[in-house]
Amino acid sequence: MTMRTKSSYFRKNIDRMDGYVPGEQPQDGVYIKLNTNENPYPPSSKVLTALKESVNEKLRLYPDPNATTVKEKVSEILGIRPERVMVGNGSDELLTIIIRSFVGEGDRVVYPYPTYLLYKILSDIQDGQVCTVNFLEDYSLPEEIANKEASIIFICNPNSPSGTMVSVEEISKIAGKTESVIVVDEAYVDFASDNCLRLVEEHPNLIILRTLSKSYSLAGMRLGFAIAQEDLIKGMIKVKDSYNVDRLSIAAAIAALDDQETFRENVVKIQKTRRHLMDSLGNLGFHVYPSQTNFVMIRCSSNLLAKEIYERLKKEKILIRYIEEPRLADCLRVTVGTDREIDILLDKMKQIKSIIH
Repeated sequence: MTMRTKSSYFRKNIDRMDGYVPGEQPQDGVYIKLNTNENPYPPSSKVLTALKESVNEKLRLYPDPNATTVKEKVSEILGIRPERVMVGNGSDELLTIIIRSFVGEGDRVVYPYPTYLLYKILSDIQDGQVCTVNFLEDYSLPEEIANKEASIIFICNPNSPSGTMVSVEEISKIAGKTESVIVVDEAYVDFASDNCLRLVEEHPNLIILRTLSKSYSLAGMRLGFAIAQEDLIKGMIKVKDSYNVDRLSIAAAIAALDDQETFRENVVKIQKTRRHLMDSLGNLGFHVYPSQTNFVMIRCSSNLLAKEIYERLKKEKILIRYIEEPRLADCLRVTVGTDREIDILLDKMKQIKSIIH
C-alpha cells in the first residue's frame, strides 16, 4: 500500500517566503573580495594567541552560557553595566532572538527600505506582518515611521546597503514617540562619527546591536552583543539557546576587545581608504552616497550599466555586491579593501567605463 504524503511539510508562511542569499563566497581561484564588507586587515595577534591557548582539553566542557567575561569586557570598554549586555552568535543570532521575543503571527514589523534584507526574512519566519517605509531620496527617515504601531521598528544605522546615517537626535525622537521596541542595528558604527549608546539610559524600549565581525576582523568567529535596559535583556535571555556562544569565540572576543590599539589603527586605515574610494568613484561620474561604514554605495546611470560593471569585474576576479532589488538595481556596493585592492578596482572600473561608453 502506497502512503499518501503531504504536498508540503512546512508551515505555509515558510513555503511562501524566500531565504536570505548571502554575498558570494568563492571557493576556487583568487579574488579581490569586496562584496561582503569583511575587514581587509587581520585581527589582533592577541586573538590568534588566545585561540591557540584555548584549544585544549576544556573543549569537552560546555562554555559559559552567558559569556560573562565578554559582557564584563564590553561593559568596561563602553562604560555600561554588564547587566545591560547580552552576547550572541553574531548580531544575526541576536536579531533572531529579538524577533522571536517580540513578534508573533500577524504582529507588525516596521523598517525603512531599502535596508538589511535579513529583517524581512526573520519577520517572515515568525509570520509577522512586514511594513516598510521608504527612505527619502537622500536616505533620511520619513516621519511616519514612528506612527505604524509596530511590535518592532528596525533601524540599521549606519544603513546597509547605502552606508548613510540617521542622526542620534532623530532616533531619540522616534524612540520617545512610540511604544514599539526600537532596534538600532549598529553593525558598522565603529566606522561612523557617532552612535546611539547614550540613548539606552533614556529609552527603555531601545536595543542596540553591535558585532565584532567588521571593525574587529572577526567575521569568521561569529560574535555580537546587544545593549538594552535590564528588563529587555532579562526577557530576551529566556529565548536564546542555552550555550549560544562557544569557548573559542569567547576567547577570541576577549582578546580582540583587549587590543584597542589594533582596533583603532585598522578603523583609521579603513576610513582613510574610504575617503579615497568615494572621491575617486565620484570623479568617475558615479553618484556616491555619503558613507559612514566600511563600504560605499554608488548609483549608476541605469540598471544595465550596474549589472554590466558587476559582471565585467567578476570576470576580472573582483567581486563587488550587485543587489537586484527595487531602488537598488542601478546601484553597486563596494567594500573598502586595502589601498592596493581599491586601486586595482578603480583602474578596472575606469577601463570598463571607457569600453562601455
